Amino acid sequence: MTFQIYPTLEIPETLAAGPGPGNTDARVLQAFSNAGVADHMQGDVLRGMVECKHMLREIWGTTNTYTFAVAGTGWSALDTMFSAVMPGDKVVAFNNGTFSGIDTLTLRIKAATPEEHAANPLDPQAASVIIIDVPHGQSVTGEMVEAALSEHKPKWAFMAHWETGSGRINDLRGFSDACERHGAMGLIDAVSSLGVEDFRIDDYPGIAGWASCPQKGLCCLPLTYAPVSFSKGYIDSLKSTGAYSYVHNPIFEARHWGIVDGQDVERGTYHRTHSGYAVAAFHESLRLTLTEGLAKRSASYRTHEKVLRDAVSAMGCEVTSDMPSLLVLNLPPELAGREMELVQNCRARGFGIWPTLSTPVQVRIGILNQLNRQAISQIIRLFAEAMCELGGTVDFEEIEALLESRYGTSIAA
Repeated sequence: MTFQIYPTLEIPETLAAGPGPGNTDARVLQAFSNAGVADHMQGDVLRGMVECKHMLREIWGTTNTYTFAVAGTGWSALDTMFSAVMPGDKVVAFNNGTFSGIDTLTLRIKAATPEEHAANPLDPQAASVIIIDVPHGQSVTGEMVEAALSEHKPKWAFMAHWETGSGRINDLRGFSDACERHGAMGLIDAVSSLGVEDFRIDDYPGIAGWASCPQKGLCCLPLTYAPVSFSKGYIDSLKSTGAYSYVHNPIFEARHWGIVDGQDVERGTYHRTHSGYAVAAFHESLRLTLTEGLAKRSASYRTHEKVLRDAVSAMGCEVTSDMPSLLVLNLPPELAGREMELVQNCRARGFGIWPTLSTPVQVRIGILNQLNRQAISQIIRLFAEAMCELGGTVDFEEIEALLESRYGTSIAA
C-alpha cells in the first residue's frame, strides 16, 4: 500500500464577514503562538484559568461563583448548560432561527425518555418539551414567553438572546421576568451577545444558566474556551438530579477552574487535558475586552452597523435583522433567488459572507472585530462589486457620499 504525502496546508487570509467566527485579534494570536510548551497542570496555566474566571465575572456582570469556560466552541458550552435537563423534565423552548432550532433539538434529546429515544433516535419527540415556533424574521417577545410559561408551568425555559440564523434580538427582560413569575429556571444561549452587548447577568434573576462562545464577541480562536455561568439554584438542581455527562458536567468542569463546593479555591484540579496555548489566547481576549470596555464596544458596533445598514439599503437591499453585529437582508427584486450564487462568488474572492441556513434564503453580513472605517468600507465595496457582477445596479457615487458623510472617506479607500 502506498500513501500520498500531501503538501503543507496553506490557508490564505480571508475577510470573515459573516455571523461568526469573527476575525481573531492579532494580539490574541500572538498570545497563542508565544505560549511555551507547558503541562496542562503547570502553575501558570492554572493561574491563567483562575484569572480568566474572574475576568469573565466582570465582563458578564455577575457574582455567580460558577462562572468559567468549557473547552471547545459555543456548542460545548450549550451542551454543558443543557446537561442539567433530565429525561421527563418539562421544558418550554423558543425557536426563531437555525441555532435556537438546534438548541431545541438538544433539549428534546436531553429530556426524552428511553422509549422516546428508541422511537426516533436522531430526532426524539420528547412529550415533556414544548417548542414555541416563532416565524423567521420575528423576535421572541415577553408576551409570548409569559403566555407559554403561564400555560405550561415548566421546570426549565429556554431562549436564544441573539439568534444569528435570522439576525433577531429576543426579549431578555421579558423572558427573565416571566421565569421569575412562574418559577421556571431560565436558560439562555448568549453565543452571539457576549462581548458585543453591554448587559449584566445579575440584572436578570429569572435566568439560571448562560452559555456563550469564544469566537464571536470575544474574537478569540474558535477552539479555545466557551463561557458559561450558573446560578446557585441551577447548581442545587444539578446536585439533586445529577447529569448524564462527565466531560460536560458543570460541577466537574468547575473544579478545574478552581471552583469547589461553591467556593473559589487556590487552584483547580484535573478534569481534562486543557491547552496552555488556548488558555493564553482566551486570557488575552478577555483582557482586551475589559481594556476596551463593553459600553464603548457596544456603542461602536451600533455605529458601524448603522453605516453598513444604510449602505446596503441604498443598494436596494431590505434589511430584516436588528442585531448590531450582523445584517440579514433580502437582495433587490432583480437578484432575488440568486443569494447562494452571490455568497459563493464572494467566498471565492476571500470575502466570507454567509447565507441563512434555513428558508427563506437570505444573505448575512457580519462585522465582528471589524470596528473601523477601513473595514466597513471594504465590506461595502466588496458587496457592491458582487451585486454588480450578477447584474445588479449600484450607484457608487451615492455610496461614496454616504461613506464620506459618516467617515470622511470613500468607497475606494
